[in-house]
Amino acid sequence: MKIFNPMLFTCLKDYKKSQLVKDIIAGIIVAIIALPLSIALAIASGVGPEMGLYTAIVAGFLISFFGGSPVQIAGPTAAFATIVAGIVAANGIGGLALATVMAGIILVIMGLCRFGALIKYIPYTITTGFTAGIAVTILVGQLKDFFGVKYMHGEAPIETLEKVEALIHNFGTANVWSVVIGIVCLLILFLFPKITDKIPASLVAVLVGVVAFFILGDKVVTIGDLYPNISGGLPKFTSPDFSLSSVKALLPDAFTIAILAAIESLLACVVADGMVGSKHRSNTELMAQGIGNIGSALFGGIPATGAIARTAANIKNGGRTPIAGMVHAVVLLLVMIVLMPYAKMIPMATIAAILIHVAYNMSQWKPFFRLVKTAPKSDILVLVITFVLTVVFDLVVAIEFGLIVTAALFLKRMGDETTVEKWTEAKSDREKVIPEGVSVYELSGALFFAATDRIKNIVTDEDTKCIVLRMRGVSALDATAVQTLEELVINCNKKGIAIVLSHVAKQPLTILSKSGLDNLIGKDNICANIDEALERASKIAGVN
Repeated sequence: MKIFNPMLFTCLKDYKKSQLVKDIIAGIIVAIIALPLSIALAIASGVGPEMGLYTAIVAGFLISFFGGSPVQIAGPTAAFATIVAGIVAANGIGGLALATVMAGIILVIMGLCRFGALIKYIPYTITTGFTAGIAVTILVGQLKDFFGVKYMHGEAPIETLEKVEALIHNFGTANVWSVVIGIVCLLILFLFPKITDKIPASLVAVLVGVVAFFILGDKVVTIGDLYPNISGGLPKFTSPDFSLSSVKALLPDAFTIAILAAIESLLACVVADGMVGSKHRSNTELMAQGIGNIGSALFGGIPATGAIARTAANIKNGGRTPIAGMVHAVVLLLVMIVLMPYAKMIPMATIAAILIHVAYNMSQWKPFFRLVKTAPKSDILVLVITFVLTVVFDLVVAIEFGLIVTAALFLKRMGDETTVEKWTEAKSDREKVIPEGVSVYELSGALFFAATDRIKNIVTDEDTKCIVLRMRGVSALDATAVQTLEELVINCNKKGIAIVLSHVAKQPLTILSKSGLDNLIGKDNICANIDEALERASKIAGVN
């Protein structure tokens, strides 16, 4: 199978005119949905509104053209907002562009290395935890504009807790009209879809916000107040500074963008597969995400990835091929050229309401609380740690600690499943006769570094002449287990006690052979089954 095999060319082989019409309609509708979202997400990321549209246009087109999913819609997403804002605050727009290009290169390399199966190594508890955490950070970040608060002491908070503190200290400057507009727009976003889903609620909220601006004038803060130079036009090519010092400084940020883009895009692909019964090409999708992010950065955009909500809207409206995603990008380009200057009239409270609604939708509060109620305590611990660290610190710290804790708990769980149990005559389920002077131990589970202490359960006395280790249930050995078994064999040999192995599986047998432990035990003492092992032990113990 080809590593890079864009879904577009597969879909075009049997493409029909009827599907073209559906794809065009779906693309137009998704573009209408993406318009206010792209502007809002750009502002939440600490960049100009037009950069969100550049991202949806350039990255959206390239990812659909080269992507591995027939229905994926890509663009700016809420998951990137806090990360991008942090990079911009520390390194400026140029630093963000360089980090995004580097992330794109990393994504292409991930695809070439066939890392498309990455998603299955990220536990559900971690994705749920950091997604809920990101939702909280977005919510907190929008409270300032929702309430029309002004920072009177020159604060420029970046971290979530800093934003909460600044909001509390300056809450006395809240603007009642901003609150009214924000509440009205929120009600529209939550209630309008129950009336009809033919018109995007976010578009209605924007129109209502513009009407409020015409009525209230300078009583409310608008996009134009914060970004007076906003204008329409084609995205312009810009080349980041590829100096060695900049590359080294921004490499961690690039990895953060790349990993999050991979996780988000592959999650969106999995969701889309379930909705349309397709099967995405994960490695192709990673490479397309890389190409899209490189293109976005070079033409003034921000990081992009698969957007689950826009992908679902595409599917719901009949989009079934990448043509829909490409149409969505072209329509956004046309809209931007004609209407972008009018974005100055949108109140910031309206943008805040849209982002609060986005945060609510992405929070996954129902799955979160279901996990808290039903999951094992270890999984709840991972969920809560990931959530808290995402809010208090950042996504990278949250994922790192989440994976570390998950791995540690998994190793403990696997270690607890490993048992070393001695056979006794009293056990009714044992039909084998144990010869005198012979001890039989049943080993089960993986023998690895976290479980080798179980071997200490094997004890000897002065009457023991042979120990049979029945390894039918041992699936794997690692170097630590081999070392521990070797110590057992040496100690037993010193006491004149032989070790006989029974029913050794392929992987453990290979490891025993490579380590030379089979020679120390004696190849005649490695038996195919328990009957053969007991017969061998009888001879060693001198029992007729």
